[in-house]
This record gives sequence, structure tokens and C-alpha cells, in this order.
Amino acid sequence: MKKLLFIVALMMGALVVNAQRTPVKVVELQKAIIDNVAKDYVGFTIKEATQVVENNVVTFEVVITKGTTQGTLLYDIDGKFLKKVTEKAVKKEVVQPTTPPAEKK
Repeated sequence: MKKLLFIVALMMGALVVNAQRTPVKVVELQKAIIDNVAKDYVGFTIKEATQVVENNVVTFEVVITKGTTQGTLLYDIDGKFLKKVTEKAVKKEVVQPTTPPAEKK
């Protein structure tokens, strides 16, 4: 049983080491990435970005939004566009205002 737990712990450690994800402030993104989004995704804004280091390869995942549409773009270390990872419609949750109970007289 101890051997099994040790093997599982090693495998989980290897997964963590293989992919390191670090949030990046939008203002710290490379100019090439910001320019590409402005040119090829007119009307979209950059919501967040993450630097991913996997197998010694650095890429940037950039989440863009426009209205209810959200997509994830992948860029290399030099800011060159690689591919569009996802695009989906985001359902915005509507919060219904609550009314306080009527006061009893």
C-alpha cells in the first residue's frame, strides 16, 4: 500500500512539474499579442492571460471577450499567434433583485 501511495505521489508531482501556469497582467503582455488581438479580434477585450511553461516551451494563453462570447488564444514566447484554443458563448447570470418583506403594522 505504501508503494502505491508513493507512486501516485510521484506521478502527481511529475504533472505539476510538466506544466507551470503563471497569471500575467494584461498590461505586461507583449505588444505583438495586444496588437494581434486589436487587429484580428476587433471589439474583443483581453480579460486575462496566463504564461504556461510545459516541457521547457513557453506559451501564453490569452482569454478574450466580446459581449457574451469568450475565446482563448495561444501565442508563443515571441508573441506570434499559434491557434485559437476555444470559443464559446458565456451565459451571463441575471441576478433578480430581492424585495424586503413588507413590514407588519
